[in-house]
Amino acid sequence: MANVNTVHFYRIALVGIGLIGSSVAHMVRQRGLAEHIAVTARSQESLDIARRLGIADSVTLDQGEAVTDADLVMICSPVSTYGAIMETIAPNLKPGAIVTDVGSVKSAVVRDAVPHIPDGVHLIPAHPVAGTEHSGPEAGFAELFEGRWCVITPTKDADQAAVDKVAALWRAAGSDVEFMDPDHHDQVMAMTSHLPHLIAYTIVGTATDLEKSLMNEVIKYSAGGFRDFTRIAASDPTMWRDVFLNNKEAVLEMLQRFNEDLTALQRAIRWDEADELFNFFTKTRDIRRGVIDARQEKLYD
Repeated sequence: MANVNTVHFYRIALVGIGLIGSSVAHMVRQRGLAEHIAVTARSQESLDIARRLGIADSVTLDQGEAVTDADLVMICSPVSTYGAIMETIAPNLKPGAIVTDVGSVKSAVVRDAVPHIPDGVHLIPAHPVAGTEHSGPEAGFAELFEGRWCVITPTKDADQAAVDKVAALWRAAGSDVEFMDPDHHDQVMAMTSHLPHLIAYTIVGTATDLEKSLMNEVIKYSAGGFRDFTRIAASDPTMWRDVFLNNKEAVLEMLQRFNEDLTALQRAIRWDEADELFNFFTKTRDIRRGVIDARQEKLYD
């Protein structure tokens, strides 16, 4: 098993250099986990920023060039791009290379990436459950993953040595590592991450449809709850569009359950069912205590 204190890569290639990609680059650089960090992105501007920040040894718009000779390739791009990325980089992946990712949906990764994985190359999907409302390469920082979960979702035939190396990388980042089946991961994240984001987008969207004078007062007098929703709703729209479209079954199932509970609360309020409301709110307080006990009170993504 790869040791967290000895994990080291010759060349790490990052495909995408937004918040997560740049945070990984900062972390790898700070902790000396690779001899060379190669970065590829869609825009020259992002590459120029990566070079200026000192988090890349080489930058290129050519994805195939970036992954050549890399022993670890990490895809840090929207989930909808994985199929095209894998098709592009597959001919340049060396035997024994590990391909991993940071996407919030895992079944779609298996669906889109596996058909393009060459023999002798190992796909080890992963999801660092961390983030902020900021995006872009300048938003990244090395400590983003400390004290956060990273869920690794290897396929049943995954190479164990490759799994151990990816796990060691995330432990070196300060993350607590968990292993899940890809489908189970998507169900869990639909409840803990995807549905809350959908609700936040909806609530903030409702506010934007209010009369202008009322909306201005909502913004002016917004308390902690609404401010938290605006923070979540400020997340990268491209990423979250892809999350919802690529995890639609699990999200729709959780949304249906939420709607049923919301209807029950609506009925309790309409009919002055005080005990029903009190019992429901008491139950949710217990969930909050559990979140704090699990050290996830500052968890964002």
